[in-house]
Amino acid sequence: MGQEYSSLNIEERTQLGLLVSQKLSQREIAAQMGRSTSTISRELARNGHPQRGYLAACAQQAASQRRVQAKAGVRKLGTRFDTPLGKFVRHELQRALSPEQIAGRLKRMHPEDLTQSVSHETIYQAVYLVPRGELRTELIAQLRRSHAKRMPRARGTSRKGGNIVNLVPLSERPAEADSRLVPGHWEGDFIKGARNASAIGTAVERHSRFVLLTQMNGCTAQHALEGFSRRFKTVIPEMRQSFTYDRGCEMARHQELTEATDMPVYFCEPYSPWQRGSNENMNGLVRQFLPKGTDLSSITPQKLAYIEAMLNDRPRKILDFRTPREVYTEIVQAKLAERQAVTAKTVALQT
Repeated sequence: MGQEYSSLNIEERTQLGLLVSQKLSQREIAAQMGRSTSTISRELARNGHPQRGYLAACAQQAASQRRVQAKAGVRKLGTRFDTPLGKFVRHELQRALSPEQIAGRLKRMHPEDLTQSVSHETIYQAVYLVPRGELRTELIAQLRRSHAKRMPRARGTSRKGGNIVNLVPLSERPAEADSRLVPGHWEGDFIKGARNASAIGTAVERHSRFVLLTQMNGCTAQHALEGFSRRFKTVIPEMRQSFTYDRGCEMARHQELTEATDMPVYFCEPYSPWQRGSNENMNGLVRQFLPKGTDLSSITPQKLAYIEAMLNDRPRKILDFRTPREVYTEIVQAKLAERQAVTAKTVALQT
């Protein structure tokens, strides 16, 4: 068990300043002070000065000011999240947004109004200051949403691609897809249910992180072909540039999928989930709503659409706290406008 974090007092900050001036490493300083290395690292990062380095008096003042600001932020939320801002934050926590996402979104919504913004640290503090009871338990449960430990895929489910004919390796995917600057490149996977008897297909657009969830009627290559073909036909052609998948045998009919969607399929190297990082991350988020062992065949279209909406309307730090839906919709509108302009120009030249 690691040491529980507590802030340093003025005596410890004075000692830390002396040890820092002696050019000792953080590990050596931690050992001498009887503190964890992470505590020393956090103190230097939070209360050190970018030009003058770490000075005990300045660090103490910075820490005191932060405590005053935190108390003011907690008051804005209310002791039971009962202020207008507190009710908004509570609602967003119930939507499975993290404190960081909520704080970033508020800053984006009210860039000039400090009364309508709080830091993510303040949200954490406010939650733990709520009196014991159902509300406190509920809020803490929202903070503790976490992915279950990843388990090896069930035996009998091939991920080596041994049954996949004419697969195209990821190394042949257009370089534009690697940078994520060009939209329309997707990553996909199967999330399987209890006893590997049911599945939901997931697809994430790499640029916007927009997700599509597709109910599959089974776990075979035929089901994957039917499900992904059906879903991608709802995506405009300009946004169907490529589809990256692992070597699961459900993608054995990838050539037919390409024929149906006009979208080439590229395959990752065996046992390389990081090559589909966006999709792996999204699968973890989906598991918040559909834990392992769920019978996915019982999930109604309405519930699946609800989960998809929850994920696409969640502000993302990597998108500057815009939502995937906002970014994706903006791209689609721009693509449609370009298409319309080309059509108008073509008609004008023909007349």
